[in-house]
Amino acid sequence: MRSGPPTTEQLLGALDSIEAQAREGRVPGVVLSRLLRVTRIVRQTLPRLDNLGLGSSQGFSVMATATDYLPVAIGNYLRLPRDWADTRPIAAGKSSVMLLVDQLDLLGTTMDKVYDAVCRADAEAIIVHGAFLEQKFGQASAGGALGLGPDPVQVAPQPPGPSLSPGPLAPPE
Repeated sequence: MRSGPPTTEQLLGALDSIEAQAREGRVPGVVLSRLLRVTRIVRQTLPRLDNLGLGSSQGFSVMATATDYLPVAIGNYLRLPRDWADTRPIAAGKSSVMLLVDQLDLLGTTMDKVYDAVCRADAEAIIVHGAFLEQKFGQASAGGALGLGPDPVQVAPQPPGPSLSPGPLAPPE
């Protein structure tokens, strides 16, 4: 048995499994659409999970969402009789299905924030690299310089005298 955090393949398998469980259990469309939103964001985040660093709370949240939070939420709902789960208020005037929708919305918002944080880390690398290039070569708006010593190509000023280019044609007199 493997110890340590689940692999990307295991996390993807967990997402596939919870999506299949929801479809087989015929969850309402409002639940399925929210579930698929969360699993889509988790799938987008997984390739970048290493960017969060080992042991990060955000990385743990992504892993736990795939392997625990989603399966528990969907499983709890599917154990209830559909008519009862969808119509009986059980907390704060909300039915089980509405509470599940709230939970999935919370997970979706949280995973959006994690994905945004992961992407911002990559975007910061662009900013840092741009600052390095500006320091090394100058401002892009000023044309920059390669910093390789004197510029060997200089444009000589035009000598005074008649222009070789044809000017506007004057009509014959």
